[in-house]
Amino acid sequence: MRAPIGDFDEAIPLTGALDLLPAPVAEAARGWRGTVPVERLLYVDSDPEKADTAVFVATYGEDLAEASANCVVVAGRRGGETTLAAALVPAATRLDVNGAVRRHLGVRKASFAPHETAVRETGMEYGGITPFGLPAGWPVLVDAAVVAMDHVLVGSGARRGKLIVPGAALAELPGVEVLEGLGRRPE
Repeated sequence: MRAPIGDFDEAIPLTGALDLLPAPVAEAARGWRGTVPVERLLYVDSDPEKADTAVFVATYGEDLAEASANCVVVAGRRGGETTLAAALVPAATRLDVNGAVRRHLGVRKASFAPHETAVRETGMEYGGITPFGLPAGWPVLVDAAVVAMDHVLVGSGARRGKLIVPGAALAELPGVEVLEGLGRRPE
């Protein structure tokens, strides 16, 4: 099957790629219950050495610059308590971690979680973290601009491979809260 965005050799339904995915992502695919049919959730193979957004776009298609979203793990602190959450924003923007994220989580301080924490807590590889298969109970903050996209390229949970999904599917993931202005264009 041909991918709806980018220049990939092949796109396969996510359920046909379960053995290529980290365990929590494969489990999320197996348990998909959203209104977007699971067949529209796709996996595309990619070179793990080219996983960073700018290199990925140069290799697999300039159209991906506006169709990609980055998922990051954030840590919010208040009164000695730490809350972990994930945030998904268009790749062309920067996460407003000290504004929108901090306010929404109701924490005094918010920052990007350390690499080791993100990897340990998600069971995914750093640089490939995806909103699919995140730990139960985590807030998953998704920029409304991502949900509005016809097709979005996100991580697969590993540096090798990516997922292409309708933006509407992201709003149906467990723990998702869709927010306006979560990502801001660099000035």
